[in-house]
Amino acid sequence: MSNGPGSATGGRLLVDMLRLHGVDRVFCVPGESYLAMLDALVDSPEIAVTICRHEGGAAMMAEAYGKCTGRPGICFVTRGPGATNASHGVHIAHQDSSPMILFIGQIERSAQEREAFQEIDYRRMFGPLSKWVAQIDEAGRVPEMVSRAFATATSGRPGPVVLALPEDMLVETAAVRPAKPYRPVEPGLRPEDLAELERLLRGAERPFLMIGGGGWTAEACDDIRRFAEAWDLPVGVSFRSQDLFDNTHPNYAGDLGLGVNPALARTVQGADLLLVVGPRLGEATTGGYTLLDIPLPRQTLVHVHAGAEELGRVYQPTLAINAGMRATARALAALAPPERRRDPERTRAIHDAYLAWTAPPSIPGPLQMGAIMEWLRDSLPPDTIVANGAGNFAIWPNRFHRYRRFRTMLAPTSGSMGYGIPAAIAAKLLHPERPVVAFAGDGCFMMSVQELATAAQYGAAIVVLLVNNGMFGTIRMHQEREYPGRVSGTDLTNPDFVTLAQSFGAHAERITETGDFMPAFERAMAAGRLALLELVIDPDAISPTHTVTGLREQAMRTRSA
Repeated sequence: MSNGPGSATGGRLLVDMLRLHGVDRVFCVPGESYLAMLDALVDSPEIAVTICRHEGGAAMMAEAYGKCTGRPGICFVTRGPGATNASHGVHIAHQDSSPMILFIGQIERSAQEREAFQEIDYRRMFGPLSKWVAQIDEAGRVPEMVSRAFATATSGRPGPVVLALPEDMLVETAAVRPAKPYRPVEPGLRPEDLAELERLLRGAERPFLMIGGGGWTAEACDDIRRFAEAWDLPVGVSFRSQDLFDNTHPNYAGDLGLGVNPALARTVQGADLLLVVGPRLGEATTGGYTLLDIPLPRQTLVHVHAGAEELGRVYQPTLAINAGMRATARALAALAPPERRRDPERTRAIHDAYLAWTAPPSIPGPLQMGAIMEWLRDSLPPDTIVANGAGNFAIWPNRFHRYRRFRTMLAPTSGSMGYGIPAAIAAKLLHPERPVVAFAGDGCFMMSVQELATAAQYGAAIVVLLVNNGMFGTIRMHQEREYPGRVSGTDLTNPDFVTLAQSFGAHAERITETGDFMPAFERAMAAGRLALLELVIDPDAISPTHTVTGLREQAMRTRSA
């Protein structure tokens, strides 16, 4: 195709569309399959390029960026192994309802369907993990399909989109018509649904409000807080959504996730009205599908969700409402509160149960994580962003920290290891003025340790708190419960973490006693660069509330009974 007036290569058109849709940063691992796009970025310095060390880390950074901003996080990877590595982040974005677009360099069109070098059918691979997967086979369709990708990733229930880019398409030229920036579509709340919701709410004696999922904004969180205050509602959040409601607020009831507070579980089971705004009501949030009866809950269930496909998926609600979080929260905040107040002590008692549940425990050994968490939650500024991956160590920040502002928690509902460091880097690049702390276990840390190089390269001064017990702790916990004393596949031989971090240019220290943590953390914050504190805990302290010894003895007693 010849270069006519207004024509450009597919790579140039793609970068033009990123600029049009407001992209200010992309995360990538470079590949020869999309060199034309990388070349076009040279002429668009307003788009920052973050070069990562592994496609999984790049995709996790893009997911965290999308989660923090509400705009699609953008990730570029190469074909084959690059795409398979990036699938980690796509799965996280899917389960967390985070807007994200993964662009994959693809083999040339003429070689397709021959199992060519690094060839994969991405429609089949990413179909279950994303909202839409497509391949742009003509340069002239770049504006159309990229615009659709942005709209799809942000409209309804947010989520990931995957677009494959054949290498030869990126160098093909085409003349295209102008486009305009995308606008997310959010389903609104119908007046008749709001009226029915209000009627049910006014008639309830033991209502409970549960919020979570994607699509929230700071304004929507403020609206839902005003609604909860006016109606004196206890507010619980879904798994790893603690930053949607101030944890210090007297209406806060805690989070419904893995290892739920038994008192909170009883509150949900004893409610006569469950108003669920945003959560999918998945396995973690429902206690393994035990807090509500299937398919018809005994509680009156009002389920509000931006994705119509989630309504009635497992539970049949009394009232199903297909609406977005902003529209719903705004409408609820405008409802006139009841003249007769319900028992005000109920909400306070539920909050007190949360406070009791989050009282820091003692664990074996000279380093007390409970005391450290208590100091952190009292010392960190309210806008501090706390990130973590997966493992028993994550219980410490998830249960014992107090999240007070919107988007101060970055944690994967999918339980993906290796997430904390990439997410923290993305957050720090977005908010360099705010403290960002990443929690990682020794197993979790080694799954994304290479991204410390990314943090150092771009001056992302995160503080990593590495909780080291020398094992895959979560698996060991289950192992001791099911096969007591028969240790297999869970012991770890670790490097010298302090020396390793220092090799990346980080400030690093090893902490073995509680009293040494506070001054060390202050030194880490004052360093003004990437920092790591290795927190060495007793291997017997398998979780905040269990020991290896105790689990083993209990399992042995059960077997012998």
